[in-house]
This record gives sequence, structure tokens and C-alpha cells, in this order.
Amino acid sequence: MKLVDDFKQAWRWLSVQSMVLAGAVQGAWLYLPDDMKASIPPNIVQAVTLALLALGVAGRLVDQSPKVTS
Repeated sequence: MKLVDDFKQAWRWLSVQSMVLAGAVQGAWLYLPDDMKASIPPNIVQAVTLALLALGVAGRLVDQSPKVTS
């Protein structure tokens, strides 16, 4: 396995940020008390997570290298 050349900049990539947010949404959902969960439809949480994961995939397809201007 070989890391990408600019792996130290991975935290800036949309794909990495989206995946971390998707994990945070699911983690927060696990630790919410049941009475708070009752006020939020579970399909909303799933939709937000899936949207973030889709953004992560899109982020891998888009060139995110910084623009160099002269």
C-alpha cells in the first residue's frame, strides 16, 4: 500500500471532511438520549449521512489541488 504524495494535506480534502462528518453524525446519534431521538425522524439522520458520504465520493472525483496564480 502506498500513500498519496500529499497525504499530510488530507484534512483539507472535501472527501475526508465529508467522511469524518458522516461518522460524527452517526456517533452523535448513538449517544443521544432516547427522548431526543424521538423528536428526530431516523430517516433524516440516514439521509444526512448518505448525503455526506455522497459528497465524499464527489470530493474524490474533483480536482482539489490549490490553484497557482502567476
